[in-house]
Amino acid sequence: MQGANSTEFDLDTDYPVVALIDEWVNHDGKVETRDENSNLGGTMRLGGQECELVPGSLAAQVYGKASITERHRHRYEVNNYYVPRTEAAGLTISGRSAGHEKLVETVELKNHRWFFACQFHPEFTSTPRNGHPLFKAYVQAALAYKADKQGK
Repeated sequence: MQGANSTEFDLDTDYPVVALIDEWVNHDGKVETRDENSNLGGTMRLGGQECELVPGSLAAQVYGKASITERHRHRYEVNNYYVPRTEAAGLTISGRSAGHEKLVETVELKNHRWFFACQFHPEFTSTPRNGHPLFKAYVQAALAYKADKQGK
């Protein structure tokens, strides 16, 4: 999709792969309407959100379980309309929100040493003495790659 973009950066993109969700149901069941001029605080996806992981995925291997809760702080989401096309092109959706929206939470590339992206913020729960599982797994993958390159 030549020119695919986020509407955060290009409102006129032909392929808004990442965009605002126009309507959002908050935890009280109230529908909130969003647009690019909405109040930032009232239109963000905030706090701990449950994510269901695909069995056998890198995410499931890293966490060692089928469901996780991670913290969010953002307004933009992967546009579910484009998910089938991105999956057909080789991107693996390895985690989705547990709610009825089934929003994309994590993506991976198969047959890659480490290609992982997430919608949430693992840095919010990571500390120097207790690193987040994703950061630990990334460092382990980097060390394994280095060892492979050195023939060890």
